[in-house]
Amino acid sequence: MVENEFIYYNKNYHLNKSYIPILKQQFKLDLPGASAQTKMSPIVDSHKYRQPDASHRVACVMALLHPKNEELYVTFIKRAASHPDDKHAGQIGFPGGKYEVEDASLIQCALRETEEEIGVNRNDIEIIGELTSLYVFASNFMVYPFVGYLDYMPQYTPQVEEVADIYELPLKNLVDPKFKISRKVRLAEGFYREAPGYNVNGDFLWGATAMISSELETMVQRMEVLY
Repeated sequence: MVENEFIYYNKNYHLNKSYIPILKQQFKLDLPGASAQTKMSPIVDSHKYRQPDASHRVACVMALLHPKNEELYVTFIKRAASHPDDKHAGQIGFPGGKYEVEDASLIQCALRETEEEIGVNRNDIEIIGELTSLYVFASNFMVYPFVGYLDYMPQYTPQVEEVADIYELPLKNLVDPKFKISRKVRLAEGFYREAPGYNVNGDFLWGATAMISSELETMVQRMEVLY
């Protein structure tokens, strides 16, 4: 089944918590990887996302899934714009941040940052799997993305210094073409170009987070075919 047929056939489906075990199985297979991420790359030379600088730092992020209204939702944050040195200020992203010496592992970093930024108890999050890492050259971070599951609706406590807003998006929206949009954005090199992305509650999700979301989208599509 080709991608467009899949989306058309499933345009009214509901992804609920019963899909979590199916998604976990997906992580035992080969990941969609760079080919899926590249679909949402804002630049032509997407190999730049695979070539980290020797001085790069490490960050971990969490695509947090949870049930709401009998469906699975994924949580995004809007980064605060109060830090002039933050190259991603004001953008939509996943909760997460820089790896610290106190973190016992990359997973622990993602869990800690998620708890700090949105107030979800790290002990309540089940790690479903790890998506493909990518190098964010604009800020010199190698980003390791994880998918986690919270089996209840979260009550958020945003870290106001880092988080301007919290968005919840039905997971099925990632595969719905009406939520795919493009806008002209200013890249790290200083020039503007039209970039692909997602409509997240009226805001524009693009760049590295959109690329990570694109891989998750591909896994959801693959999961639906197997279900």
